[in-house]
Amino acid sequence: MRDLPRQLSVAELAELFEGRTRFVERLAQVEDPLGRAREVARELPEDERKELLDAHPAIGGRPTSERSRREQGDDDDPDVLAELARLNAEYEHRFGFRFVVFVDRRPRREIVPILRERMQRSREEELATAVDELVQIAIDGWLTS
Repeated sequence: MRDLPRQLSVAELAELFEGRTRFVERLAQVEDPLGRAREVARELPEDERKELLDAHPAIGGRPTSERSRREQGDDDDPDVLAELARLNAEYEHRFGFRFVVFVDRRPRREIVPILRERMQRSREEELATAVDELVQIAIDGWLTS
């Protein structure tokens, strides 16, 4: 396992955060970007936090990178995938942004109850949680690569 870097390029951060967003551009200017990512993300206006979340692939959907595929696992049970697709759509309709959870290589079927539970939260709570989860995914991606 490696240490968190003192600096990362826009390209390196875009890979970790699944896209070149305004957040990634800001984070590339910060010393200790992964260590300070939560702090920087919490200061973002809501539209930029939404942009950050929407860049991440939907759980149960097609991963956009090899790193994302490894993190989300390969549980391809059609019933689980159908339920995740339905819940993802319901979540996005309710909150207005993509559901993000640090899967940490758990089977996708274990994510279904988490998604259901998080649907009961307020939009503000969920936006904060989703951003924190996304930062944890990026940190894990760096540490395990």
